[in-house]
Amino acid sequence: MKALRSVATAGFVAACAVILTGCSVVDKIVWGNDGAQVIQTSEKLIHDLASGGTSDLICEGAESDLGTAGDWEGRAAGEPEPFVARYWDEQIPLDPQWNINVEGRPDGATSGDEFPSDVFYRETEDGLCVIDVAWSTLF
Repeated sequence: MKALRSVATAGFVAACAVILTGCSVVDKIVWGNDGAQVIQTSEKLIHDLASGGTSDLICEGAESDLGTAGDWEGRAAGEPEPFVARYWDEQIPLDPQWNINVEGRPDGATSGDEFPSDVFYRETEDGLCVIDVAWSTLF
């Protein structure tokens, strides 16, 4: 019984730590430091663009369609992964190192609407920057 209580207490403490420090602790455990950085950067990008502004996360010279604020509202960072060229032919010349899917759909999206589905990042000396955004059509 004492062991069960110790495990329960440890679980409670861990849960409180995650709540107090945000999900970045969980992201680091699941995705590693690099993946967690991609998630944090994506959350900042989504917030910046949903607020109707631009973002300082866009790579110099990038010519990606960022859409409108409504395209990003209610969206969240998905699962980061190192860039795999065989899935993304159009992005190969842009030399991204990471991509992440954007979860959720824009409010009011209906069949036939296009929305940002994946974000591609290049690593620079200053950190990650957005080199491209892929769009998908809702069926």
